[in-house]
Amino acid sequence: MYRFLLSPRWLGALALTLVASAIMVLLGNWQLDRYRGRTEVNERIDAGLRMTPAPLTDALRAPNGGAGTVGPAPAEDKVWTRITATGRYDPTNTILVRGRTVESRVGFEVLTPLVLADGTALLVDRGWVPPAPGGAMAQPTVPAAPAGDVTVLGRVHATESGAGAVNRRDGRLETRRIAVSRLARELPYPVYGAYVLLDEQTPAADPLFKAVPVGHTNNWQNFGYVVQWWLFAVMALFGYGWVARREARRAAGIGPNRAPVDRAAEPTPSASA
Repeated sequence: MYRFLLSPRWLGALALTLVASAIMVLLGNWQLDRYRGRTEVNERIDAGLRMTPAPLTDALRAPNGGAGTVGPAPAEDKVWTRITATGRYDPTNTILVRGRTVESRVGFEVLTPLVLADGTALLVDRGWVPPAPGGAMAQPTVPAAPAGDVTVLGRVHATESGAGAVNRRDGRLETRRIAVSRLARELPYPVYGAYVLLDEQTPAADPLFKAVPVGHTNNWQNFGYVVQWWLFAVMALFGYGWVARREARRAAGIGPNRAPVDRAAEPTPSASA
């Protein structure tokens, strides 16, 4: 019944089905890797909220170049680590990051360098503020940074992708992306290779600031893609088998799709019969 499967047409269909199924399995495996990676990120975010704050140098290596240089990026397992550091804010080099949304409102995140005792600086995201009246891009009123020594407590955030243009408007640096290496070129001291999302500080932060929320990655979307691609692979193989079985039954004269019978070739019954 299934000898027809050895014909060139059916062998070609089988090869195409196997190749397509293999590609779908590989795509499912790729999405599974992304699911695992994003799950690890979410676990680090949650662990960072629970952990005891560590000194800055436990999570980030200090920059060792001159002014405008940037230190090494944090190791993957150090991103979202909760750290503490003490220094003095440099409000003259505050950086406004435009186009940031918090609670469905577009405004600015405010980064202020925290200059440490050794002369290096850590970029601290002090929080989100609304724009001034006149539109989402109108420069906001930024609360003054505390004078004197400030102790910050926050979570290590890796630099954002994309260089992002940095310009100075009304005496303030402004950008769209927090690309630490690019921002460091505008600053008069060496800068750590990541920035910190502020959770708490002493003296206390101005209440005008809203904390920048940390969104978990959508790992379950990737898991859904895993199931989807693997199901497609199974369906392709099942579809080939179903079509092959239907063709075999048709050739054998079984079922509604059986091959037509040549009545002319059948013997004519005798009159006596």
